[in-house]
Amino acid sequence: MAKDLAKWAKEKGVKYFMVSYTDLFGGQRAKLVPTQAINDMAVDGAGFAGFATWLDLTPAHPDMMAVPDPDAAIQLPWKKEVAWVASNCVMEDKPLDQAPRNVLRRLVDEAAKDGLRVKTGVEPEFFLLTPQGDKIADPYDNAEKPCYDQQAMMRQYDCISEVCDYMLELGWEAYQNDHEDATGQYEMNWKYDDVLATADKHSFFKFMMKSVAEKHGLRCTFMPKPFKGLTGSGCHAHISVWSLDGSTNVFADKSKELGLSDQGRNFLGGIMKHASALAAICNPTVNSYKRINAPRTSSGATWAPNTVTWTGNNRTHMVRVPGPGRFELRLPDGAANPYLMQAVILAAGLDGVRTKADPGRRYDIDMYQMGHTVKNAPKLPLNLLDALREYDKDKTLKSMMGDAFSSAFLKLKHKEWNDYCSHFSAWETQNTLDV
Repeated sequence: MAKDLAKWAKEKGVKYFMVSYTDLFGGQRAKLVPTQAINDMAVDGAGFAGFATWLDLTPAHPDMMAVPDPDAAIQLPWKKEVAWVASNCVMEDKPLDQAPRNVLRRLVDEAAKDGLRVKTGVEPEFFLLTPQGDKIADPYDNAEKPCYDQQAMMRQYDCISEVCDYMLELGWEAYQNDHEDATGQYEMNWKYDDVLATADKHSFFKFMMKSVAEKHGLRCTFMPKPFKGLTGSGCHAHISVWSLDGSTNVFADKSKELGLSDQGRNFLGGIMKHASALAAICNPTVNSYKRINAPRTSSGATWAPNTVTWTGNNRTHMVRVPGPGRFELRLPDGAANPYLMQAVILAAGLDGVRTKADPGRRYDIDMYQMGHTVKNAPKLPLNLLDALREYDKDKTLKSMMGDAFSSAFLKLKHKEWNDYCSHFSAWETQNTLDV
């Protein structure tokens, strides 16, 4: 073990650990374990009935054990007697292949075999709502163009600054917070890191943001499109690849177009090649497709892609290259599973590097104004079912993500789609009652 959790807890004054794992739908599951029992849990794991969460298991399966990763332990800054620790799911002494953190860990090892160390930063957007979740918490936040509104930001200062202070305390190197393009919408940023560390931080951030919001009488949602007519919540990923020792950004080459090396272009080529299938992971809910296929919003733009294109420093495309040595994938939304999102980026990019994939033509047009002039770029899926079908067709990506995972994910997500299709909505009554 990297650290003795019981000893660490004694030094920190921690009384309890939340032994946590993330299921296929992004739900965070945990058991509250007293410090006196944590070292036993660190060896054998905390037992869960996997069927009771969103995993493709049955009540007849044996216990699924969540084995804490000591390197991932985080003391809750707002309740210091408790620590959260990300865990790896094991069943009968073998890693559970469908568990999201295991999928990502395996792909990190795959990348290392190719001499690559992938680092990412994420930009999670979210809304602060009333406790009931039915409207924006701040009634005065109603500008036509609310992005970067300093008055609205300061009205939520207590909540936002508290979370930012905690990120600074945790050493995440938080560097900016802003009011986003929709009323009631915010974004918080911290420094990029290795993909597994970023996924763990992303998971903890969502837990922390929701917890602190509740403390302030608010409700935080990462739902991709909670309100018609308002900009949806994305979770953009900034991607770079480094040498194994972390000293050299192998994506950076000033002599190349936009400062992106040949290997960087190939990684980008993998993202472009698998983009339609990526949507199933990066945009994993029915609601996700209200964001990436949205009509113009009240602020004037959706800030979300709907076509598989890439560009330089231009926010109207699916991928932009804002500077040398990295690129930004603008496809993912707030519902994306923190571990699966990183895993699918790794899988697509690795395939691109291995096959020397070409990202295709670069477009520098305003896609919101001139997208109709692009004739040969694929459109992103129109709904979750189309995305699942694209993922199912993409044999290479499915294999790289793991057959056990892909089978479980598709099975449960098709069930979710079928549940949605059986739901009766007000729209049906309004449009069909008098036929």
